[in-house]
Amino acid sequence: MKFADKLFFATVVFLTLIFTVFGVWMLSFNFSRLLDRELERGNSESRMFHFLFEMGYHFAEEFGMEYAVNRTMESIAGSVERDGNHCFVLQRDGEWYYGREYADMTGLEKETLELAKSLDGSDSYGYCVRRAGDGYYMLTAAVSEVGETPVYLGTCRDLTAIYEDRRDLLTQYRIALVCLLTVGGIGIYLLSRYITGPIIRLDRLAEKIAEGRYEFRSHSKSRDEVGSLARSFNRMADRLVEQMETKALEAKQKEDFTASFAHELKTPLTSIIGYADMLNSVDLTEAERREAYFYIYSQGKRLESLSHKLLELFSMERGVEDFRQVPMKGLEETIRATMRPIYKSRGIRGKIEMDRGIVWGDGELLLSLFYNLLDNAMKAMDKEGESFILLRGTALKEGYEVKVVDNGRGIPKEEIGRITEAFYMVDKSRSRKEGGAGIGMALCQKIAQLHGAELKIDSNPGEGTVVQIRFPDMGVFVAKMLQRETESAAEQERELK
Repeated sequence: MKFADKLFFATVVFLTLIFTVFGVWMLSFNFSRLLDRELERGNSESRMFHFLFEMGYHFAEEFGMEYAVNRTMESIAGSVERDGNHCFVLQRDGEWYYGREYADMTGLEKETLELAKSLDGSDSYGYCVRRAGDGYYMLTAAVSEVGETPVYLGTCRDLTAIYEDRRDLLTQYRIALVCLLTVGGIGIYLLSRYITGPIIRLDRLAEKIAEGRYEFRSHSKSRDEVGSLARSFNRMADRLVEQMETKALEAKQKEDFTASFAHELKTPLTSIIGYADMLNSVDLTEAERREAYFYIYSQGKRLESLSHKLLELFSMERGVEDFRQVPMKGLEETIRATMRPIYKSRGIRGKIEMDRGIVWGDGELLLSLFYNLLDNAMKAMDKEGESFILLRGTALKEGYEVKVVDNGRGIPKEEIGRITEAFYMVDKSRSRKEGGAGIGMALCQKIAQLHGAELKIDSNPGEGTVVQIRFPDMGVFVAKMLQRETESAAEQERELK
């Protein structure tokens, strides 16, 4: 059964129970009030009859009991027998003095005798409500000590009207309840469909997304819980698409990485195998052998460099356990001493300036980061005698910034987003000629991420490149690392549970 149908039937059943219980209680309450009022009135008239009868009886008592009873009833009947009220007088043995005809007509003779006989003791009184045929009557009886033997004085009050009113009200209420439930049921059905409409649309939307149609979204603008659910569903779908795109990109990058890695291994291995086979199977001159040895050695060194770079790249996952305060001014001296002879040998004007400042990190990794950036800058040089490379560190209020600026050949705009991918090279032939394998910038990106830094590249072909690395404030970075470790520990604890 659908949710809308469940909501419809549950609401209709609930309203039916509420209206039925309330209606029955209201009618019963009103009927009880009317009945109590009639009973009180009947009891009052019975006492009045008792009083008038005894008063009248004493005036005619000297002419005998039967005469006194008949004479008294003739004088008071007009006063007490009105508005559906009738009187009777009888003895304990069942002999009637007055009212037998009405008792026979209504079929209450037996009930009247039983009520009279149930009384015991002087001046005792009783009443009851009995049904006779299609009518309802209130019977009262009281013992009157007049004459030689006591007599029973009673009244019979017709209550049929209030019972008929109750029956008519019940009938009218049933009709009103049926009409109300019919009209209300239609309204509840339409309302249930309206309320569950957004949920049904969300269900259909989920089916479309499950079929792979990820472009569909919910357009609900309501501000209730269903609207909030729709917006959460849209965010979930956006996140799902984003993760799928990320996974697809990662899969593509891994595929490219594998293909590039196989290609990078194939090229030097082909040279090594070829020259080794030549040395083994062909008689070569001394110069030719030296050339073959040189190629084998250079390609072997290239494989060694590639393996070292890969190991360093994979080791970036080790975390921040060994991080400490690194004075950037100290790194300046080390970098200057290392790069001065290299710049001199290549005819490059280099400048290294680092402001005093502290970065929370690993000194060896930071040196590897800066050396790789400077090495990439040197490989980009085409202008002999005009080549210039600047490494500049600037202390900021919110952290520390390092820029590497060169006036090399630059990078095309469409290539900038991919140069941090492993084995990706803008100019593969030039990079291999200069000993590159396309891992340096991937290594730089990993080191920057490990230090919480942001790496940006701005370049124009023929003008040069600017690489900007902004390290966060030490306190902020340490706080983030502690929070990350806490979240990781909590996640591991949840997995264990």
